[in-house]
Amino acid sequence: MHKSALICGVSGQDGSYLAQLLLIKGYDIWGTSRDVHGTKFDNLKKLGIFDQVKLISMVPEDFCSVILTIRQTNPDEIYYLSGQSSVGLSFEKPAETIQSVVIGALNMLEAIRLVDKKIRFYHAGSSECFGDTKDYPADEKTPFNPRSPYAVAKASAYWLVDNYREAYDLYACTGILFNHESPLRASHFVTQKIISAAKSIAEGSSKKLILGRIDISRDWGWAPEYVNAMWLMLQLEKPEDFVIATGKTYFLEDFVRLAFSSVGLDWREHVEQSDEFMRPADLLFSRANPIKAKVLLGWEAQIEMHQVVNQMMRNIY
Repeated sequence: MHKSALICGVSGQDGSYLAQLLLIKGYDIWGTSRDVHGTKFDNLKKLGIFDQVKLISMVPEDFCSVILTIRQTNPDEIYYLSGQSSVGLSFEKPAETIQSVVIGALNMLEAIRLVDKKIRFYHAGSSECFGDTKDYPADEKTPFNPRSPYAVAKASAYWLVDNYREAYDLYACTGILFNHESPLRASHFVTQKIISAAKSIAEGSSKKLILGRIDISRDWGWAPEYVNAMWLMLQLEKPEDFVIATGKTYFLEDFVRLAFSSVGLDWREHVEQSDEFMRPADLLFSRANPIKAKVLLGWEAQIEMHQVVNQMMRNIY
């Protein structure tokens, strides 16, 4: 059956890759941005799909805007990827982060309840909700311990999805995604900052790369694989939440070392640390157990951190 999807936040890394995936699968795609006419949609253009996505302006925090958008687009599936997505920036703009993530998700769920309860809804959760997992690999039953305004917002939205699913029998689920990267990652994210600096220094720049903590560890995956997991979640008979990750954890120092060594450089000669980039609270260790996704979705990450770095350095989409 021919399907249509509404991707909220289509201009971002995940939204663009998801649009590409769904177009290949034959979907009609609607994509939202707060201001369609003022957004460049560079990621859609880089993937060569800009002309294939129907664009519409929507402000997630405005309920009227949300409900009008859903009525106009009449989607079978909605992927809510909108909201302030930087952990570091959430400490500087906590109110904006909470509003864009929590109120946005609430408005989407309430609009679906009122307009068409048959719509399937995906919410982009975050591994940040777990906090520091230490040596314990977090799965779908691991309690949340958010340590940033961003994580608090994502945890709140997760429980809203859970509540609406139970109370109103909506097909609504959350993908609890661990870190996932690509060349489409925005420049203010630390991974893209590292990649850009390594390339620039290899080309002759004398500018140092300034970072905060590099002893933190994360599970880094490949974004194009993760959007496939999003789609698979909406194809199940019943909605369930899933941890999506590679299951492998590495230090940020490893990411830096691999990026610089790929262009023949010793990172220690070009990287400095500064308190300016230290967060008020940070997670030292993040580990995942994505076995449920493997068993129920048939999804398993194929690209691990060292390949992610290589693909980003080579600018492979």
